[in-house]
Amino acid sequence: MMLHGPQNLNLKQMAITKTWEINTLERELADGYVKKVVYRVKGIDGSEEKARATGEVTLEKPESLIPYSDLTESTVLGWVKTKLGAEEVTRVEKWLEDEITLINTPVTAEGKPW
Repeated sequence: MMLHGPQNLNLKQMAITKTWEINTLERELADGYVKKVVYRVKGIDGSEEKARATGEVTLEKPESLIPYSDLTESTVLGWVKTKLGAEEVTRVEKWLEDEITLINTPVTAEGKPW
């Protein structure tokens, strides 16, 4: 007997991980002020990167600066997410999830039947 439907599929559902990273920083040499951050967000399904979003933010100069050599990726990612706002961070991460879902379960195809 052949079963049709989800109970007959041996699909392994992986968790999608969103990894935020800093690509590069633009800074003023005189004082180390970071004025622009280019970031990327990787959408990883299992151990495979399947989608990526990139963007940049321009930062206002704060009254006091953290020395450039003391900056960490974690600190700068905090600035990026604050500048983007929670709604945009959520939108970017949801877009990655949707893209990976579409890659894993396509709804369209190209080609010819011959």
